[in-house]
Amino acid sequence: MSRQETAEITALQALGWLIGQPDELGGFLNASGAAPGDLAALAREPRFLAAVVDYLLETDERVLACTVDLGLPPTALGTARMGLPGGRDPHWT
Repeated sequence: MSRQETAEITALQALGWLIGQPDELGGFLNASGAAPGDLAALAREPRFLAAVVDYLLETDERVLACTVDLGLPPTALGTARMGLPGGRDPHWT
C-alpha cells in the first residue's frame, strides 16, 4: 500500500470520527464550506481529506480525542497529513 493510500485510509477514519462529533462537525463544515450532503462525494477527494486532517490538527484536543477514539497513536494524523496533497509543502508560520 502506498503512503498516500495509507494516509487516505487514516483521513477517512478521521472523517468518520468527525461525523460522529456534532459540535466538531459543525465547526468543520463552517470552516470548509462543505454541506453535510456533500461529504460522501467529497470523501473521494484527497484534497478534501487533507482539509479534514488539517482541521483536526488545529488543536491538540481534537488530535487526542480523535486518535484515542480510533485507537491510533497521537502522531497518526500528522503522518497522514504528510501523505496527502500539500503535505510536503513547508509551513512558514
